[in-house]
Amino acid sequence: MSTAVDSASSTPAAPVNPRNRVIIASLVGTTIEFYDFYGYAVAAVLVFPFLFFPQGDPTVALLSSFAVFGAAMVARPIGAAFYGHLGDRIGRKATLIASLLTMGIATFLIGCLPTFNEIGWFATLLLVVLRLAQGFALGGEWSGAALVATENAPKGKRAWYGAWPQLGAPLGFIIANGLFLIINAALPGENGQPSEAFLSWGWRLPFLLSAVMVIVGLWVRFRLVEAEAFTKASKEKRLVKVPLGEVFRSHWKQIILGIFYMLATYGIFYTVSTWGLTYGTKPAPAGLGDGAEGGAYGFVHFELLLIATCVLFGITTLISGPLADKVGRRKFLIWVTIAIIVFGMVFQPLWSGGIVGTTLWLAIGFTLMGLTFGPQAALLPELFPTNVRYTGSGIAYNISSILGAAITPFVATALVAATAGQSWLVGLYLAGLGVLTLIALFLGTETKDVDIEH
Repeated sequence: MSTAVDSASSTPAAPVNPRNRVIIASLVGTTIEFYDFYGYAVAAVLVFPFLFFPQGDPTVALLSSFAVFGAAMVARPIGAAFYGHLGDRIGRKATLIASLLTMGIATFLIGCLPTFNEIGWFATLLLVVLRLAQGFALGGEWSGAALVATENAPKGKRAWYGAWPQLGAPLGFIIANGLFLIINAALPGENGQPSEAFLSWGWRLPFLLSAVMVIVGLWVRFRLVEAEAFTKASKEKRLVKVPLGEVFRSHWKQIILGIFYMLATYGIFYTVSTWGLTYGTKPAPAGLGDGAEGGAYGFVHFELLLIATCVLFGITTLISGPLADKVGRRKFLIWVTIAIIVFGMVFQPLWSGGIVGTTLWLAIGFTLMGLTFGPQAALLPELFPTNVRYTGSGIAYNISSILGAAITPFVATALVAATAGQSWLVGLYLAGLGVLTLIALFLGTETKDVDIEH
């Protein structure tokens, strides 16, 4: 009898991921991926209109740069389908390693590209291809990182664990913008604008340095073990051969809800960050108040404002997790989305209020971004069962990126150009995205108590 007891007690337990390993692996990976992705966003405003598009009308060059920026969003759902298939068939760990490696290679190669003046339109084509590769990789990254966090979370703490991979977005944004700022300071131009040295080779450094970060991220992810939810589904023969077909056949309503859940989140972030950087630094934009150069803030000035206020994005991302666990994802996000709609309605007075108004505009925007972004890493995976969770959450998240992120800087730029520099239509556009998200939240149901291992 004692032998049986000893034998049972000596049976090794299934390997589990320690809490710190889960948090670090999900956070480090998304930080690197978003650093790479946002590095392009900064360059799309400051560098690429000059280096990869023929010079003429500066607005056309900027719109062209934003179009390439948005092309990555189109590639994201394709990446979500590809990596989702792998993640739901062979596991989360190997898929996350593959997506990070793809992003790292594409980002490094952007830093090696020749410019339009050197090889003409072929340079632009190469930029588009590598930007598509970035979007393809990010399409598989987010849902995998969210699943690593939420599928390993204790009961009642999924939104808290899910907030950690979400923290990678503000951290990646701060690191990317901060590095561009440091390089610009080392290679100063006139009137706060980028110098010839910055435009010649300085902009390449953030892309090339990403290789070091990717190596660190790969090392961390190789130490993970597979989540119990996926292992259990595999043992019980619940995995499906074609997750993409299954999710669209049996869970299409959840996909639609997930797309619209994320719409306001994408809209507010790419309005505040990418579009805000554009019109905060270009010469004499209408309505920017008392900055230098006829109303524009210099690159350094506005970047400092962005980085300082983006800290609020990180703080509120973490705060949102425990709040969403306590009151529920749906109820919490309804109130945050209402606040985003109000923010859109007061867009113009804040944006045109000089340094105080612009700082407040950025602070409120990033605060709301953190509050709406944090719970999504728990909410979207909870819409789907384990055997299609990687695919379903990734498809919803990344299709929404087309509607809420890809076209937002483009539309906002066009609206300002069409109204002789007025920004109130941009705020109205953002409020409209918020209304669509609010409708979806009212149509959806609460998910915080669903069985994540189903």
